[in-house]
Amino acid sequence: MDADRPEMTVEYLQSWEAHGATWRPLVISDTLAVVELCTCYGEAVDRVQSAEPAVIAFVRSHPPP
Repeated sequence: MDADRPEMTVEYLQSWEAHGATWRPLVISDTLAVVELCTCYGEAVDRVQSAEPAVIAFVRSHPPP
């Protein structure tokens, strides 16, 4: 993972939303979640990923925007 990129956690995704932005899952498997971070207008700005089971479960349970 890039040292300048924050680790994707449930709290990170919740904070992203709390600031008015959105995110959408690109890949959800039993071992990996890849998420596209978007502006409040839906414009993609970054991609982050996690292999943590709690993050994968959160992404899987999160309704699409």
